Amino acid sequence: MNTVSTQLTTSVAQELADRIVDFDKSKINAQAIATAKTAILDTIGVTLAAVNEPAVQNLMKAIEITNTPGPSSVFGTSIKTSALDAALVNGAGSHALDYDDFSQPLGGHQSVPLVSALFAVAEAHNKTGRDIIDAYIVGIETEIRVARSVNFHHYDKGWHPTATVGIFGTVASAGYLLGLDKKQMATALAIATSLASGIKANFGTMVKPLHVGTCSRNGLFAVLLAKAGYDANLSAFEHKQGFFKVFNGPGLYDADKIFENWCDPLEILSDQLGLKQFPCCGSTHPAITMMLKLRKEETFGLDDIKGIEILVHKRRLPHTDNPNPTSPLGAKFSVQYAVCRALVSQAVRINDFEGDAFNDPTVRKMMAITEARPHPDMADDSPEQFGAEVRVTLKNGTVLSRKISNLVGRGITYPMTREELWDKYSDCAQAVLDAGKAKTSFELLEKLDEINDIKPLISALTV
Repeated sequence: MNTVSTQLTTSVAQELADRIVDFDKSKINAQAIATAKTAILDTIGVTLAAVNEPAVQNLMKAIEITNTPGPSSVFGTSIKTSALDAALVNGAGSHALDYDDFSQPLGGHQSVPLVSALFAVAEAHNKTGRDIIDAYIVGIETEIRVARSVNFHHYDKGWHPTATVGIFGTVASAGYLLGLDKKQMATALAIATSLASGIKANFGTMVKPLHVGTCSRNGLFAVLLAKAGYDANLSAFEHKQGFFKVFNGPGLYDADKIFENWCDPLEILSDQLGLKQFPCCGSTHPAITMMLKLRKEETFGLDDIKGIEILVHKRRLPHTDNPNPTSPLGAKFSVQYAVCRALVSQAVRINDFEGDAFNDPTVRKMMAITEARPHPDMADDSPEQFGAEVRVTLKNGTVLSRKISNLVGRGITYPMTREELWDKYSDCAQAVLDAGKAKTSFELLEKLDEINDIKPLISALTV
């Protein structure tokens, strides 16, 4: 990889700011709008589901949010606070259940760094639904292009790209929505290099969703600072002590990848982005899907099973190979638990990661005979890194298996139906909204691009 760009005549921040501010909206076609609306709807749904989670409630208590009135709403509550605090709390909530969409090239979750900040700004500044969608698409383009310049070394090293890279998507989307000029946008991006944070050591704890909350807040903070006249080193990406070299290291990034074929095609149209059908780490989903498929298509009893093998791409294991989760949150990062839950219950739902569900004796019995390991046929450098195979060996010697080469959630090539989207959204929203508001908010989000006044939508998302 190059250590410096061979193509740029200006700094990375300045070139990126030019691309963001001059974004060609004519490239936003009907499919891009539909995909953005679905992702935004899904993100708000999972945010509502998490309002009463300890990661959100403890955060609100810590920052004494009720003492900071302002123009922006905390979804699922009656609280109105500053845009920064709304971005922080809604951002943390959006990732608290690990039920949000994800992206292979990002190595993380593409929507959650953007949506909470966008709605906080939109409510405070009376923006339209289409304004939100356009800014969201700009943010997706930016964060995934930056991810391409640093991954997968960045991911493997232990950074949490949802936050450490997602912050640049937050800056791009919130800055675009607020109409930053090129100098301000470049400054906001440079500021964000100092505010980027999040390490994978804290996966499985409340700090993981906090990464997203602080990413959303800090990205918006960088935008507001730049708009207010703050300065920053516009070479903060490529500087010898800048983002690339500090986070990745010399020779372990390629800045040119940010700009190659910019918006051609749009990243929002990639088949490497997908929604989560199951409320746990996306790295477990291909294996869950294969177990559900096997369970549906084969006839056998749990007592007939001698052993279970889970074989996945090696990048799926460092944060999910957890044969003995000790908490509901830890269970979300246990491929053994998730796959055995699918085997036992023939479904994987929100309540499977609540209370003491992770200690279900039948599931634990299956986990005790389960092994997870890298698939020998899935190369480290393969472009398909969400493959999985599950094998169930019966006591009579029969081996049953199902395999898929790549499944990055439910995306463009395998979309969720409207019924499936509603099932997930209503299951999430019922945590805090009555049936009427859940239905109204779902229908308004479905036509977000047609909404000129978002106040009725905000009203339907609050209590």
